[in-house]
Amino acid sequence: MSALGWYFLKLLILLPMIGGMAFGALWLWRKYQPGMLAGQNDRNVKLLEVLPMGTFGKLAVVEFDGKKILLSVTRGKIEKISESDPLNG
Repeated sequence: MSALGWYFLKLLILLPMIGGMAFGALWLWRKYQPGMLAGQNDRNVKLLEVLPMGTFGKLAVVEFDGKKILLSVTRGKIEKISESDPLNG
């Protein structure tokens, strides 16, 4: 087998394997992302949703004491943007 044939054989074997490992790592990271773990039913504070906003910022919705609170999260600080009334949802 020529050197070029050997190169293509390795490429056909390794490329799908590396792609599968990258896909698996991303799937695991998303599934076990901090704060998004299963079993939050017994906690007082629950992280309901997180939306990435740009490179370093996120919007997060947390539930505490029956209220939903919208937070702006950056590397340096966390700010409350809005809070829902538990009676109005």
